[in-house]
Amino acid sequence: MKTLLTIPMLLVSFGAWAQTPSPAGKWKTIDDETGKPKSIVEIYKEGDEFKGRIADLINPDEANPVCKECPGDKKDKPIKGLEIVWGLREKGSNEWAGGQIMDPKNGKTYKAKMKLIDNGEKLEVRGFIGFSLIGRTQTWLREK
Repeated sequence: MKTLLTIPMLLVSFGAWAQTPSPAGKWKTIDDETGKPKSIVEIYKEGDEFKGRIADLINPDEANPVCKECPGDKKDKPIKGLEIVWGLREKGSNEWAGGQIMDPKNGKTYKAKMKLIDNGEKLEVRGFIGFSLIGRTQTWLREK
């Protein structure tokens, strides 16, 4: 009898585990100025933090652009493949914070947080200065 009760409990536990939300995957970014798709960012987990890199550019202004304004070892590196998000850790249900995001257009780095919305189909990404009052939020769309 114990075995019969254990199996459903394991299935329920596995089902809950399998549905744990994650920002990992590929996301389409939208240009703030034009409203058109700009890039595909791949979010991945490394250790206990989430990072993100530009996996592809959609209709770039120039072929194989480099990050001219990026600081340090990222300066003059190809934008495609460039790590632009790092240090995000889980802070609650569907939310990650404590990391940084870099804008490859101007090389500036901001504090970052992100949140899954619309059943994990959208990712709200916020880059900000200070306590989140001054900044910008973008909604990225999950790539199928």
